[in-house]
Amino acid sequence: MLPRNRFILMERIETTILRNLIYNEEYSRKVIPFIEPDYFEQRTEKIIFQEITEFIVKYGASITTEALAIEMENRTDLSETEVKESRELTSTLDDSPVDHQWLLDTTEKWCRDRAIYLALMESIGIADGQDEKKNRDAIPSILSDALAVSFDNHIGHNYLEDYKERYESYHKKEDRIPFDLEYFNKITKGGLPNKTLNVALAGTGVGKSLFMCHMASSVLLNGSNVLYITMEMAEEKIAERIDANLLNIPIQDLADIPKSSFENKVNNLAKKTHGQLIIKEYPTASAHSGHFKALLNELALKKSFKPDIIFVDYLNICASSRYKGSSNINSYTLVKSIAEELRGLAVEAEVPIVSATQTTRSGYGSSDVDLTDTSESFGLPATADLMFALISTEELEQLGQIMVKQLKNRYNDLSVFKRFIVGIDRAKMRLYDCEQTAQDNIMDSGQDEQYEPEERKPKKSFDGFNF
Repeated sequence: MLPRNRFILMERIETTILRNLIYNEEYSRKVIPFIEPDYFEQRTEKIIFQEITEFIVKYGASITTEALAIEMENRTDLSETEVKESRELTSTLDDSPVDHQWLLDTTEKWCRDRAIYLALMESIGIADGQDEKKNRDAIPSILSDALAVSFDNHIGHNYLEDYKERYESYHKKEDRIPFDLEYFNKITKGGLPNKTLNVALAGTGVGKSLFMCHMASSVLLNGSNVLYITMEMAEEKIAERIDANLLNIPIQDLADIPKSSFENKVNNLAKKTHGQLIIKEYPTASAHSGHFKALLNELALKKSFKPDIIFVDYLNICASSRYKGSSNINSYTLVKSIAEELRGLAVEAEVPIVSATQTTRSGYGSSDVDLTDTSESFGLPATADLMFALISTEELEQLGQIMVKQLKNRYNDLSVFKRFIVGIDRAKMRLYDCEQTAQDNIMDSGQDEQYEPEERKPKKSFDGFNF
């Protein structure tokens, strides 16, 4: 039960909303799509709201108080008392002027407050076992939807009228998270933009986690905040890999370093960057985007931490907020759902998300990979903004190299640097740029393959690659 003064305030706001739905057509067309009948606490107010909206939908015009009274009189599902109370409330609704923007802001806040309250009540009922159709897995999504309630003021881009804004956007420098690897910056035009999902595809042991740990290290060193979510390895194991990378020490030698020396190295590292790195472990297949959103909120409240980039290690072993673990769904649907939820999180958090997926092929020895090798779901490439394969063979391992092959790229022409080589130091969990001669031995453009005579093509330094 609401306190009396709170009830009076709520009643006043609801009355203000109802009368403006009648007398303010601009306002009614704006807010009606966002208001639910259940937001009104009183039965009488719900009745009036329903009649107003039904009239507008049917006739495309605002209802008058006279028409409203007639419509309520004609309803057979109302008692005499309800008709009387509705008529009395209607008679008090006048055309008093009110600031338009204040009215919109107040209505938006009221909608959000009511949505959150109703979501909490529903969640309590689910937790108590009162809802047979929903279980506790649905609670995060219910609360998330309520928190997201807002009026969308943007009604679309007018092509002919909004050309100035469009032209400015062509010359606006987009915020990106840069790589410390030359060719990755080339194919992304300077790094990863916000609100994107970027996925590495590789076989077991090829280097999915190594790639993400290396990139997390470089981004941290560049002064950005990093959130690394792991569901495959423990937090300490991820931190160990990042130690090897940033401290320039083989991972097997970390335990031999004296404590004082290790402490000095970490402190010196802290002086070089303004960024922070948070590593959070979840059990395999136990966490989904709803848990990640809750983590972001908790980090913001407790540590004043907002990531500039998020790593999820890795996508296939996430859960989906849409489906229970025991749900009888195929892997295509599940993985596609996970990918869509992660990209939605990237948009909501306004950061790039980097993740990985398993190839259907074995780890080492696969000389070429394409989108058909995506494990379990072709829906993943359809969702990702950037997708690339990490390819390793015994010969590449001997050279201390790994091949990168672009599979999908929304940032640049896919045919440019289709394939390229990066150096790999597995002991120190590092990637590095190779000398240009390594790239010269790779046919990185289908155009070259199409027009260059066979005898003039560069010789490859390794065999067995099916380009």
